[in-house]
Amino acid sequence: MQKYSLDDIFEKRLLILIPFYIFSHEKSFPEYNSNEQKLAELKAEYQEILERLDGLERQGVIGAFDKRTIIELSGDVIKEIAQKYENVQKGVGDIMGGALIETEARIILNQGKTQGVSETKKQTALRMLKIGKLTTEEIAEYLELSVEEVERLAGLQTV
Repeated sequence: MQKYSLDDIFEKRLLILIPFYIFSHEKSFPEYNSNEQKLAELKAEYQEILERLDGLERQGVIGAFDKRTIIELSGDVIKEIAQKYENVQKGVGDIMGGALIETEARIILNQGKTQGVSETKKQTALRMLKIGKLTTEEIAEYLELSVEEVERLAGLQTV
């Protein structure tokens, strides 16, 4: 692992090695832990890793799941091998952990997907009601709505 530079890892698409890349810095942990400038350089390197992973995701080279897995594994490895070096663990660990915070855009996207599934579920259930495959009560239970709400949605009841 230590014979591969960060550029080698990305150029050769050996992305599974990223979580273990921290081992190439292990012997310098005491220095990073006590020298803010050196720690800042290490943090910048990990920020670059995140940016490069983001770029690969935007290009469609890797998916969000792969990127997230690499980031989570990297955080786990850092946490484990830097136990005695609080500044290293916190500095680099925060960068990798911070990358997993959901952005507002991603939250909105996920809500939209959930709403889409919910709307499709409602439409399907209401079709089943209209063709007589399910009762109003069964639809209400399935959609976790009141019978009155199902009747209103199905146009069986006026508001």
